[in-house]
Amino acid sequence: MGFLSVLVAAAAAWGFGAAYYMTLSKPWMQAAGIAMDENGKPKGNGSPLPFVLSAIAMVVVAGMMRHILSMAGIGTAGGGLIAGLGIGAFFIAPWIMINNAYAMRPAMLTVIDGGYAIAGCAIIGLVLTVL
Repeated sequence: MGFLSVLVAAAAAWGFGAAYYMTLSKPWMQAAGIAMDENGKPKGNGSPLPFVLSAIAMVVVAGMMRHILSMAGIGTAGGGLIAGLGIGAFFIAPWIMINNAYAMRPAMLTVIDGGYAIAGCAIIGLVLTVL
């Protein structure tokens, strides 16, 4: 598991996220309270900054997961997948729920964002252990 595997794992999770949120864009925008124009598109300037920041964040997450998997001696695809599911389900998704609960945001936002955290971490864990 080297730096290249971290980049590939981050790209795989980021790409999955793009497809995931395109599929769930309408319920996510509604739950997040994003204002939409008459065409159902988000209002705003369409800045690329969120996409750049999310790509950087994926590299950071994948890098730390590489470290955790390596320290734990997890080197099989099944082990990486299960570890990733656990990290997403028991670290990241609960944190998302806490933030959304205090912000009084709809539970659906936690379901959508938490689902991505769980699947994205599972993808990262899988990719890191097969490369």
